[in-house]
Amino acid sequence: MEYLNYIIIGLLLIFIIRRFIPTKGVRQITALELRDELKDKNKQFIDVRTPGEYRVNNIKGFKNLPLQQIMQKAEKELSKDKEVIVICQSGMRSQNAIKMLKKLGYTKMTNVKGGMSAWRS
Repeated sequence: MEYLNYIIIGLLLIFIIRRFIPTKGVRQITALELRDELKDKNKQFIDVRTPGEYRVNNIKGFKNLPLQQIMQKAEKELSKDKEVIVICQSGMRSQNAIKMLKKLGYTKMTNVKGGMSAWRS
């Protein structure tokens, strides 16, 4: 019975660690580096926060595509030929969005580390 506890704790740790590890093959940029990227018209910028969060504070040039709608709307709203730069509040939802986009066949993706929290700092 004691071994079962260790197995459960181990699985829980693996799950938690996997949530925080960046997705393989995805470029990570800082909020400061994002300022230069915003000038590039050949890139797509999406904000995966909720519409309410987006209305309160957003970056000009970013389109709101909430995480819950990524799978349904991405192929209609995003090109697979252009790089997609993704932001959220802290960087967690954008990592999840990138994983979803990878499943849909997107290959050129960038995550903004620290998200909007880092942008405002």
